[in-house]
Amino acid sequence: MTETVPTDLQAQMLAAAPDIELSFRKMFGGIMGYAAEVPFASLSNVGLALKFTPAEREKALALPGAKPLQYDPASPPSKTYVVLPPEIVADGASLHEWIVASANGLKPKPKGR
Repeated sequence: MTETVPTDLQAQMLAAAPDIELSFRKMFGGIMGYAAEVPFASLSNVGLALKFTPAEREKALALPGAKPLQYDPASPPSKTYVVLPPEIVADGASLHEWIVASANGLKPKPKGR
């Protein structure tokens, strides 16, 4: 199994979704992706995982090769993040669709006082 490189995943996301305001921050050896200042993507050696609503999560998990995000086999799988198959990540148009589906399900950050 080939290990993914978070910075490569970041470049793929930026190329696939130039119409979406994305930002990124290094976190725990990987990168966290943000849309509208809300975290929605985990880029790590595990792959590209996007955060989904329950309905979108089920659609994503139906993709061949998709799986719940799990950084370590001993840790419980995520209930919201799904690791997309490498074929989806490599296809700019498909990746764009999944980024949009994930970003559309985000709850805006509450404004400070």
